[in-house]
Amino acid sequence: MSGGPPRGEAPRGEAPRDGTAREEAGAQARAVYAAAVRRAGNPRGAREFAVPDGTSARVRDWLAEHRLIGADGTALSSPERALRTLLGDQERQLRSAVALLEQNIHALDDVVGLLALNRLGGREAVHVEFFEDRGRLRKRLEDVDALSREEYLAMRSSFPEPEVLDASLGADLEMLGRGVELRMLVSAGAVRRPGATRYLGTLAGAGAEVRVTASLPLYLSVVDRSLTVMSLEGDAHGSGGDVILHSHLVATCFTRVFEHNWAAARPYPVRAGPADADGEYSPQEREVLTLLATGAKDESIARRLGCSERTLRRMLTQLMEKLGAESRFEAGVRAAGLGLVD
Repeated sequence: MSGGPPRGEAPRGEAPRDGTAREEAGAQARAVYAAAVRRAGNPRGAREFAVPDGTSARVRDWLAEHRLIGADGTALSSPERALRTLLGDQERQLRSAVALLEQNIHALDDVVGLLALNRLGGREAVHVEFFEDRGRLRKRLEDVDALSREEYLAMRSSFPEPEVLDASLGADLEMLGRGVELRMLVSAGAVRRPGATRYLGTLAGAGAEVRVTASLPLYLSVVDRSLTVMSLEGDAHGSGGDVILHSHLVATCFTRVFEHNWAAARPYPVRAGPADADGEYSPQEREVLTLLATGAKDESIARRLGCSERTLRRMLTQLMEKLGAESRFEAGVRAAGLGLVD
């Protein structure tokens, strides 16, 4: 027979390992608690019952940690009461953690707001980034969009190719998902661009505010009223280059330009009815809508298109469904709102 310590115990002169000591204390505490329950008869609903004399300090600590012992160290609590106490403690800790997190978020907002302020000698030093390659600009804008926290203002005098719009749609939706207020002001000409109807409809359906106006003088974005991204040629292709202006004062000036045009624009109507696969309108459909807007009769429109009146009526029905309109008049109103007719 070995002269070493029994299995599960530490050698003499050494303290038990933390994990082993905790397990032993837990087992002993549960045994003590069970014995107290048996002595009390039926503790369910009872508020307190006694801790036996001679209970070790380790067992008392375990019971206190599990809220099964009162503050005096002698009275046991029922499991129901201990559970309520534990939940209350957790709630207070979570509220304290949330308050600290909110404090840190506000501190981060304050620091981010100071990034654009670089003043020298009482004058604001404007940091300018110039891009001749629109591809490099788009990669840079991924970082800019990620920093947007409150507001993103976009003025679009035109739109790029549909594949470029589709690629930017994901970032725009992610920005909306973060709670950023996105407002987009679009020219009537831009609305007619391929892919624009699907792009704008998706944004508006996700919570963005979109308005349409006859024309716009600029192609730009203002991020949190502290950074401005602008095309020097005023179009979506950046043929003359693009600049990013890091200046609160410059951004404030362009924000005023945006608000002036925004106030005069009309809301972009979100189509309620079904649409075809790509959500676009063919040149023939636009021509039909334009002729309807002039008050032309079915006979003259059919003659202009070189089709029968029956074919025209079928085309008008499809157009009304596509626009989500219940009448030809409503179809004309929606088409005007979408910028499909002048």
